[in-house]
Amino acid sequence: MARKPLVALVGRPNVGKSTLFNRLVGERLAVTNPIPGTTRDRLGGVFDWHGMLFDVVDTGGIEVYQPKGTRDEAPLAEGSVEFVPQIKAQALIAVQDSDIIVLVVDGTTGITAADEEIAEILRRTQKPVLIAANKADHVDRFKTAVEFYGLGLGEVYPLSAIHGLGVGDLLDGVVAAARETLPELVTMPGDGEEEDQHLKIAIVGRPNVGKSSLTNRLIGAERMIVSPVAGTTRDAIDSEITFHSEPITLIDTAGIRRRGKIEPGVEKYSVLRAMKAIDRCDVALLLIDAIEGITDQDAHIAGYVMEAGKSIVLIVNKWDAVEKDNSTHTAFQQALRERFDFLPDPPMIFISALTGQRIHQVLETAHQVYEGRYTRVPTAEVNRLLRAAMQRHPPPARGTVQLKIYYGSQVRVAPPLFLFHVNDPAMVHFTYRRYLENQLRAEYPFTGTPIRMSFRPRDKDED
Repeated sequence: MARKPLVALVGRPNVGKSTLFNRLVGERLAVTNPIPGTTRDRLGGVFDWHGMLFDVVDTGGIEVYQPKGTRDEAPLAEGSVEFVPQIKAQALIAVQDSDIIVLVVDGTTGITAADEEIAEILRRTQKPVLIAANKADHVDRFKTAVEFYGLGLGEVYPLSAIHGLGVGDLLDGVVAAARETLPELVTMPGDGEEEDQHLKIAIVGRPNVGKSSLTNRLIGAERMIVSPVAGTTRDAIDSEITFHSEPITLIDTAGIRRRGKIEPGVEKYSVLRAMKAIDRCDVALLLIDAIEGITDQDAHIAGYVMEAGKSIVLIVNKWDAVEKDNSTHTAFQQALRERFDFLPDPPMIFISALTGQRIHQVLETAHQVYEGRYTRVPTAEVNRLLRAAMQRHPPPARGTVQLKIYYGSQVRVAPPLFLFHVNDPAMVHFTYRRYLENQLRAEYPFTGTPIRMSFRPRDKDED
């Protein structure tokens, strides 16, 4: 199937690009805040209009601030000043990769020096450009939006992204531009579109453990802004790659701090998006800082991954910076096993995202865990294992009554769920439940994947 046309939303900060992005994709994916510099990375999504599918990317401001005394001077989001060159570079990459460009401007301020600078850049792209004159909340502002024709780019569409007013007209213009310049890329929902079943990997962990650096290594490009300053990534960012001829989605997330340390506002919503990224992934790569060692917060994040029923791989990053002797690796592995004893025997990889050490093992391991996650054990095999397990270690008894397990079967994958029919579910002690789980793990590749087990009383008509 042909790829979808890519629409890039660009413009100076605080003109409403992220609000328009959220309006197009139909949910609050992008963090929005009136302070310039909030959006740093490129954020992607999909929308359809008149039955046509488009990819859309939100970007940080191409020009983050203007010198003091100019009419478009604006304060930066806290901590964003040092990222000005990188934010601009990410936006320019989006422009280069796009098929259609939407320049978002502030309809309440008129043309600014930053708008003119961006327009000059866009004129050189030779790509269709539409101007979205945002914040046009009433008809008078619709009339004044004609000023933006002075940028000499293309059609001007007055709109209010926050209220949805005029957005439909802009999308009509996007569709028209696509039909005129990219007819071979325009697709209809359902044209070869199947339910998305490919591997999705969320890269999670505390702030500043190297999540974005690992993402950049895996995709082979500077896709994420990387900085030693904690909290650089604020959105959950999707990147599509191919591994063993199969598509994989990498989801880079914001660092998850302890609940009491999370600042209200932008950081709070960034953490919520990181949690949502875990919910929609198949495998979570939990990054641990080898220099700082294992923390309680690492365990808390791992616990959330398990609660969500996702598979997990432990990635110890910055291993190149650790002073080692013959026992360092073994000792760290043992510490991981002890601290994460509640995890289902997760794979452990010691890497350096900075130097590329053992990076090649990351996707290979994640893919193996993913395949195990979808393993289905035949019912006959489940019952063979069950009989052998009960012979080695009979079920517990309560007084004169012994637990009886009549038969079992696997009823679900991803994560695997096993259903056992018994005489009394209340008699199933957690130790025996764990024993049965270990018997399954000993013969089937459920490494790093939680196993759900349900015990149900046998129906009377089964006797």
